[in-house]
Amino acid sequence: QVQLVESGGGLVQAGGSLRLSCADSGRTFRRYAMGWFRQAPGKEREFVAAISWSGGSTHYADSVKGRFIISRDNAKKTVYLQMNSLKPEDTAVYYCAADPGSTAILTTEDEYHYWGQGTQVTVSS
Repeated sequence: QVQLVESGGGLVQAGGSLRLSCADSGRTFRRYAMGWFRQAPGKEREFVAAISWSGGSTHYADSVKGRFIISRDNAKKTVYLQMNSLKPEDTAVYYCAADPGSTAILTTEDEYHYWGQGTQVTVSS
């Protein structure tokens, strides 16, 4: 059973930083491809960042490249999203997602089987 729980969201001023965490209760977390997506009000959910099961490969949306960093600690069964230089347009509900058994970088919603409940990030101008 995979259960993903996000935390770390909140309200921050533009230019500030937040670190999101996504903890998994599964037994084979180290074999999961993981990703972060976000959904702003009135918009579709969009890809933010992804990391391979080993942590050796990462991929970012152009809108966050150079500002966000995805990482994982397999011993703690947790994936992180460090968000720096935040902008008001980063305001959204952020979701983590997992696909057990995949060794690839996954960048589309359809590729992920498990999702967290989401955490709100609000960036004020």
